Parts: sequence; structure tokens; C-alpha cells
Amino acid sequence: MKRGAITVAVTAALLGGASGAQAHHSFAMFDSQKEVTVQGQVKEFQWTNPHTWTQLIVTENGKPVEYGIEGGSPNGLARRGWSSTSLKPGDQVSITIHPLRNGQKGGAFMRATFPDGRTLLGQGQ
Repeated sequence: MKRGAITVAVTAALLGGASGAQAHHSFAMFDSQKEVTVQGQVKEFQWTNPHTWTQLIVTENGKPVEYGIEGGSPNGLARRGWSSTSLKPGDQVSITIHPLRNGQKGGAFMRATFPDGRTLLGQGQ
């Protein structure tokens, strides 16, 4: 009986810690009141947990600049029809983001539009 109570207590503690760890992630670093569209070439698309990342090379003032764009979880995006190959290195794409508040080159993914008109929507769209 005592062993069962200890197992329940340990399980509850672990589950409580897991939800707290998951809840720590905030999108406060992004300005959700602004939308910016950047056009460029996909350098890399990372289909990783807890969030996907797109590295996009954008030409600004004649020079290449790399944007780091945080997307939704692979699980959530898969439910929207995405796969690990939805964005491929070399793809030309326009991506609309909520920009970083600190002015760095990056943001939170909202949607992507390809030259042929195809659109990929983020989890919150």
C-alpha cells in the first residue's frame, strides 16, 4: 500500500513539473500587433519539437540577411497538412511574421506564400 502511494506521489510531481515546463514558453518577444512580410530563399527548415524553425535569406540593401522564423509544433502543423518537406532549401517564398520586439531579424511565423500562389498557414491562422 505504501509503495502505491509513493508511486502516485512521484507521478503527480512529475506531471506537475512537466506542465510547468511546457507553460514557460512565451510569445511575448514577438509584436503580435504588427505583421511584416519578408521575401527570400529558404536556407533551412527545421521540423523539430517543440517548434519548427525556418532560416530565410532575405536581400536587404543589396546584402543577404538571415531571418530566424519560429513556427508551430510539428504535430500542430501536420494537422494543417504540413510535412517536414513543406519548405525546402532553395524555395523562394514570402513569409508573413509577427516581428521580434527587439528589432532583430526574425519573428513568429504566420503564413507563407509561394510564387505559384500556394499558401501555408501557421497554427494560429
